[in-house]
Amino acid sequence: MASRELTKPQLIEIGSVAVPLGLVRQIRRGLVGAGAFVIGWTLLARTVPDYLLPPPLAVLTAFAAELTTPATYTLLGVDVQLTEMLVVLLQSLAHYLPGLIMGVGLGAPLGLALGYSTRIDEYLSPAVSLLRPIPPLAWMGFVIVWVGIGHAGAAVIVAIGSFWITLFSAYGGVEELPEEWIEVGRSLGVESDLTMLRKVVVPGAAPSIFTGIRTSIGRSWMIVVAAELFGAPGIGYRIIHTAQSLSMDVSMAYMLALGLAYLGSDVGFRLLRGVVEP
Repeated sequence: MASRELTKPQLIEIGSVAVPLGLVRQIRRGLVGAGAFVIGWTLLARTVPDYLLPPPLAVLTAFAAELTTPATYTLLGVDVQLTEMLVVLLQSLAHYLPGLIMGVGLGAPLGLALGYSTRIDEYLSPAVSLLRPIPPLAWMGFVIVWVGIGHAGAAVIVAIGSFWITLFSAYGGVEELPEEWIEVGRSLGVESDLTMLRKVVVPGAAPSIFTGIRTSIGRSWMIVVAAELFGAPGIGYRIIHTAQSLSMDVSMAYMLALGLAYLGSDVGFRLLRGVVEP
């Protein structure tokens, strides 16, 4: 077996700080890849008019303009002075977060129940197998009739998408648990199903559940954009509206904002997982 010293990451000194060599290499390669992408984008943009493909500098200029242009956001009846881009992001968050919470909050428990209980699985598997292949946007017509166009309708669409992702991640996590874990739990005196779920099943399936939640966080941003194409206010509506008016620099600026929003939510979840997961 390798000693602990041999398995430690190599460190290099940057000033007075010791930084893992692997992290430095990853950052360096990432910067090279990003630079190559920007150079390729710039060269390609020179071959077509700016209204078809604006260069990176034009997109950054539009991004800065949208980020600094004053705008008003009404929160609980109170007008708050923000900027245009922040208002648009908050509009999307108004249905992204509720939809994600609903989808994950319903999908994870049901996935655990289906994976743990053969009886529940047999009762519900026909309906689950029938509904699972239907994409979230296919429900848009029903959602518009039932809920209407706006934050509530977009939130329902997001909830549908994140629900299935989290459900099957939790279900798969329970299915992959070794049978010996359940037997050991019973031999140690765990008799009730709720205790077995709390003490054995949920901790064992936690990695799969967290993976499903992380996937839902990313996919829900995509679903938000698609749901807003039907008229709900937010970043998706802003992207398509500016593209239709050939303001491609503004449209791509909001695409950049969407990517940054996903990156921030993903990093935030990874940090939270590091605190919560044992």
